[in-house]
Amino acid sequence: MMRIFLLVAVLFMSGIPAVAQPVKPDEPAVDLQILKEVQEVVKNIQARYEKTKDLQASFTQKTRIEGFSTPVISTGHFYIKKPGRLRWDYIEPATEEIYVNKDDVKMYVPEHKQVLVGKLTYMAASQAPLQLLQGVAKLDEEFDIEPTATKDRGAGGILLVSLTPKQGRAEPERAIQKIVIEVQPKTYFLKTIALHEVSGNIATFEFSELKPNSGLKDDLFDFKAPADVEIVRAPVLSRP
Repeated sequence: MMRIFLLVAVLFMSGIPAVAQPVKPDEPAVDLQILKEVQEVVKNIQARYEKTKDLQASFTQKTRIEGFSTPVISTGHFYIKKPGRLRWDYIEPATEEIYVNKDDVKMYVPEHKQVLVGKLTYMAASQAPLQLLQGVAKLDEEFDIEPTATKDRGAGGILLVSLTPKQGRAEPERAIQKIVIEVQPKTYFLKTIALHEVSGNIATFEFSELKPNSGLKDDLFDFKAPADVEIVRAPVLSRP
């Protein structure tokens, strides 16, 4: 779960760098046009997110687990503020709150009366999520950015963008086979993000009610533990 929500969060706040795709001289003209479209899509995404200082939205998460016919559906809200502040609230089917303040992570599960406290760099077994969340790293350093293999289109006829982790990446990227992104027409905010895991699981997030630059206050991201809550230290994952 940590890997999934972190990747979604960094995609929202980092945007996607508009990188030039290498083109072979004998490549068909139709492919050249597709590549130009991809470049235009990522350019528009980047322009949108460069102007976004904070963002709140609702989400529906549908997780298809390999071997199970019925997907797991979750809903909630999230709040992000640059640089490096995140609050991710699951509401249904169970309540869970996740807070990130730069390298500090707190995961609160009211049902268990516990809050898991740890460092993002250790819980994720890589510094990449922290760097991306803070805007230090660039997605084109972590992923190859291309159209989908079948040149799929989403809302408004806009091409879907596929992110494939580069070879040799550390966790959490190496557990992901690819990420497929669909954007909102006109605004170019992210509409859906589908994370395809190497295991065969697919987690799809659909976003609605996006409100950018509403002036989110810092205290929204500060978790205040109730008196009866147990503080649990997160295990430290070994880095490759």
